[in-house]
Amino acid sequence: MSTPGTPRAALVAGEASGDLLAGLLLQGMRQRWAGLQSGGIGGPQMARHGFEPWWPYEKLAVRGYAEVLRHYREIVGIRDQLRERLLKDKPDLFIGVDAPDFNLALEQDLRTAGIKTVHFVCPSIWAWRMKRVEKLKRSCDHVLCIFPFEPELLARHGVEATYVGHPLAQVIPMEPDQAAARAALGLPEQGEVIALLPGSRASEIEAMTPRFLEAAALMQQQKPQAWFVLPAMPALQARIGEIAQRCTPVRNLKIVTGQSHAVLAACDVTLVASGTATLEAALFKRPMVIAYHTHWLTYALMKPRHLQPWVGLPNILAGDFVVPELLQSNAKPDLLAGAVLDWLASPERMRTVQETFRGLHAQLLRDTPTLAADAIEKVLARP
Repeated sequence: MSTPGTPRAALVAGEASGDLLAGLLLQGMRQRWAGLQSGGIGGPQMARHGFEPWWPYEKLAVRGYAEVLRHYREIVGIRDQLRERLLKDKPDLFIGVDAPDFNLALEQDLRTAGIKTVHFVCPSIWAWRMKRVEKLKRSCDHVLCIFPFEPELLARHGVEATYVGHPLAQVIPMEPDQAAARAALGLPEQGEVIALLPGSRASEIEAMTPRFLEAAALMQQQKPQAWFVLPAMPALQARIGEIAQRCTPVRNLKIVTGQSHAVLAACDVTLVASGTATLEAALFKRPMVIAYHTHWLTYALMKPRHLQPWVGLPNILAGDFVVPELLQSNAKPDLLAGAVLDWLASPERMRTVQETFRGLHAQLLRDTPTLAADAIEKVLARP
């Protein structure tokens, strides 16, 4: 049993970015409630704040319709087991961290049973699947939003929400120390460094790593002194090494374990798979080329539902193509290499986009752990 006045919370984070977001959320909650007990699905960032992972988040880290179908039975089985456990031993609060396909249905069942529910990170209803707002309304008592325009949009549909800033804007310095990051990674202080971020899911690694490495090989032909650094999730590093063995060799290639933030601080420009990493790159003020390639069926199903002309978060937030997006048939090594080299050939263009990213960083910078804890405390205080 928890201490009187101290809540017991269950959380679900479905991927590496969710683990990071939830870790910061738990930091604020532990500061508010020192004896907080928490468990569910998550990873190492959450565990640092006393969270007990009943399943690792990697079990849910699958993207795309075609890819999910292959893991559907296992994912549904985990959700059923988790639902049964939470209904049997009810926590004071359930927090679904992103992963809306998994979390919203679970939140609806728990809320019906009298458990207070909070969803952290508003689903991208402003980008696609606007109909999901009705499901959000049924599923959760409150939404913690990471972008400033979201609470007003949700209020129009009767969904309570609070803008808490983007946690990553707190973690990432306004002016990253490039020299220190290069030293930490064993990179030369001078010269060009290009970061390769093919994704954090196994399906992304399979689809994007060969394209990125072949693009790096083409770039090295024109930039023989340049270094290429690829941060790998520990569970996927061996697979990345196997893929690298099959690709055209890249002489100045470093594959490092984790350390994606150090890699972004160290680089001059990055080639990055669409997702949260694009926002991280923007907060590090790094020019980028956004790329993505997924199963043709997944793309065919998703494309008509997309409400905006951009897929990358920096472009969505800027309302313009401030960085290139090369998707599906355009995500070819030669086109990717050319787009990265275009940045390196245009210092003034690089400075302009860096100023855009500084403004974006300032807009997203808030005391996220405290604001989130404030909102959660109000939810818990309701009868």
